[in-house]
Amino acid sequence: MRSSYFIFIFLITFSCKTKPEPRTEVERWQDQAQNIEIIRDDYGVPHIFGKTDADAVFGLLYAQCEDDFNRVEQNYIWATGRLAEVEGKDALYSDLRAKLFMTEAQAKANYEKSPEWLRKLCDAFADGINYYLHTHPEVKPKLLTRFEPWMPMYFSEGSIGGDIERISTRKIKAFYESEMEVPQSELISIRKEEEMAEPQGSNGIAISGELTQSGNAMLLINPHTSFYFRGEVHVVSEEGLNAYGAVTWGQFFVYQGFNEKTGWMHTSTYTDVMDEFKENITSLDGNIMYQYGEELRPVEVSEISLKYQDDDSLKIKSYPAYRTHHGPITHMADGMWTASAMMWEPVKALEQSFIRTKQNGYKGFRDMMDIRTNSSNNTVYADAGGNIAYFHGNFVPKRDVSFDYSKPVDGFNPKTDWQGLHTVDENILVLNPENGWIQNCNSTPYTSAAEFSPKKEDYPYYMSRDQENFRGVHAIELLNDRDGYTLDSIIQLAHDPYLPAFETLIPGLINAYNRYDDKNPKLREAMKILEKWDYKTSKESIAMTLAHFYGTRYYQEGKYEKGMTAMERVQFWGSEPGEQLKIFEKTIDQLTEDFGTWQMPWGEVNRYQRLNGDIRQNFDDSKPSIPIGFASGRWGALAAYGARYTTEGAKKLYGTRGNSFVAAVEFGEKVKAKTILAGGQSGNPKSPHFNDQIQKYADVDWKEVPYYREDVLKRAKRTYRPGE
Repeated sequence: MRSSYFIFIFLITFSCKTKPEPRTEVERWQDQAQNIEIIRDDYGVPHIFGKTDADAVFGLLYAQCEDDFNRVEQNYIWATGRLAEVEGKDALYSDLRAKLFMTEAQAKANYEKSPEWLRKLCDAFADGINYYLHTHPEVKPKLLTRFEPWMPMYFSEGSIGGDIERISTRKIKAFYESEMEVPQSELISIRKEEEMAEPQGSNGIAISGELTQSGNAMLLINPHTSFYFRGEVHVVSEEGLNAYGAVTWGQFFVYQGFNEKTGWMHTSTYTDVMDEFKENITSLDGNIMYQYGEELRPVEVSEISLKYQDDDSLKIKSYPAYRTHHGPITHMADGMWTASAMMWEPVKALEQSFIRTKQNGYKGFRDMMDIRTNSSNNTVYADAGGNIAYFHGNFVPKRDVSFDYSKPVDGFNPKTDWQGLHTVDENILVLNPENGWIQNCNSTPYTSAAEFSPKKEDYPYYMSRDQENFRGVHAIELLNDRDGYTLDSIIQLAHDPYLPAFETLIPGLINAYNRYDDKNPKLREAMKILEKWDYKTSKESIAMTLAHFYGTRYYQEGKYEKGMTAMERVQFWGSEPGEQLKIFEKTIDQLTEDFGTWQMPWGEVNRYQRLNGDIRQNFDDSKPSIPIGFASGRWGALAAYGARYTTEGAKKLYGTRGNSFVAAVEFGEKVKAKTILAGGQSGNPKSPHFNDQIQKYADVDWKEVPYYREDVLKRAKRTYRPGE
């Protein structure tokens, strides 16, 4: 009995002594890093292999920070509403917009209510970045010295800006500073700025195996984003993840890409997914109320305090925040407080964004789409089973079609409320059309599959605007009556140099010139060049330079009828006698003043320059740059290359957006793909991968993707674990 007692005491003592000590955070990171392998290939693309999905996410975020921590941090400074702490009070209304839709407390609550598997990914997101910062003390963040697992709730969908950027900060400022509407003159100025800005958008093309040499389906993934907005990655786990493609800096899912069995490409949608509700506000016993049918409801009132940089100190400014069941009050419309409604379900949106990457066929992909939170985009799809598909929108609220939701509607009328969501089958959907191809270039879905396209009359008006653009026209012309596709021929199709906008615009100018006997001698030689032009862009083309600057000046000065689309305006300017000669003469004068001659080959004017890792580049005509033969998507270029901004003093055009990450994918027994990036994978000017792809980009010489591990190893230049 006595010996048993001593044995019992010994076991307790031994077990207490052998119980592992609680691990520190750093030790936990180091342990997880042992489950992760990062292989950098010859272009610096990270291939991340983890045991679990969470391991893969940890490695993915670590690798992203290695490539461009600056952009990872900037995206979360913006998304979480802390931009003014870095950029000053001019950014306060961007921050207020973020906080109106979700406060930090709400983000934390969303994280807590997430399913366990998603919380693990959010934890791994934060751990991967924080471990990078721990192992790289030389990196000095602008603001965020620690990342938290609730932060992805603010940044749950990978499109550029997402829905929230469509909420005007100018309108928010006017309301929250003085309860006023933005003056009509300022609204006109805003619209003019938007019209002049380089178009946003993307191209997605899916080809049936019936039209390919191999008999396999193919997919062109051609997003048009700000340059360097996404990195190229390959992320693999032993839990079924094996996705390759473009990841928006700081996110833990591949947004545009493919796995072995499926591929997905997103284009910005014309589906109406956001609405404005005018609220009838009154005061009752000191409380702010709003009318809803026969009842008065209390307006939810809270306070938002924002920090902002002012000289060398941080100051705080507080705002009252108002919300009805429609959403936060964001501005005034017709003299009434107006709430903005949009998809805001960050947990479900993150779930959908990650689940998408692990599907292995159409059924699973279709089921994933039924989560219905991919609000700002269409999806062009292809798979190894030979299916091609197009989903026009995904989150589409049901509405009473007797109301015009293109304008603010009366929120006090219950009939204007959203009535749930349309199912995927009720949305515009194309599956395996008989013509064998699908295209969407931010154009109307009603031409997405030639005569087998959906019919406008079968859907509520708010499902889509029936609005074509020159890229859509161009794609359809190339795809009609064509077969025998290979990966290389799809890449060539995606760079076809023809610009349909100029075949619409330039003949009107030539006709105007030839209409008169006393032709202006200043324009004669330029007109001869344009008369011989085949409307194709190239680095050598002087006609391309003339046409671009002429068309751009028409956008600045040309008159048009209210309500015309961009394409309709160009058609109008090309067909109606009017200002052609006056605008062209100004174009000649501008080119001569800027360059000493109007006879400038396009490649001498249209350039690529990346001097440093700054998010906004300062361009300099005296510093190295290379010629680019591509053109703006405004003119119908599928391989879009354009500028959203320039630098004072720079006369040449420097690309800032358009083709950035692009991929052509063939599905079959094994997946094959080719890709290219503008510039390179790294944002560090000292890296060999800062600009190592730009010449191949300019020459349309895409690199082959090493998707399978044996191919990755053949191309491997460095293999390591996070922290090494």
